[in-house]
Amino acid sequence: MIGPRNHRRTGYLPAFYDPMSRHRYIVCYDVRDPKRLRKTYRTLMGYGDPFQYSVFVCDLAPAERVLMEEALRRVVKTREDSVIIVNLGPADKQADRRIRTLGRRRKVGRRHGLIV
Repeated sequence: MIGPRNHRRTGYLPAFYDPMSRHRYIVCYDVRDPKRLRKTYRTLMGYGDPFQYSVFVCDLAPAERVLMEEALRRVVKTREDSVIIVNLGPADKQADRRIRTLGRRRKVGRRHGLIV
């Protein structure tokens, strides 16, 4: 898996992990090719949690956001596909209130933790 979440396997957090500087992002994608679609999904699994089809919620530090964008640029074809990244602001309790749902409510995952 690509991304900063690899710390779950290695047992350490990356040097740029700073919970105070993280922002919540909604990442939506429309990828035309099924193979690139799967690669895009796998890439984003390293940075956030799936929220709906082709929509992820990611709590990222600035450096992680840059890494995510670079990883996505390697996967998608910008002439055919599109990725939308929406910054919802600081990833605090208010970030949860910035997401409104109609119908069945989905919980925003928090899989970040310190592995000792």
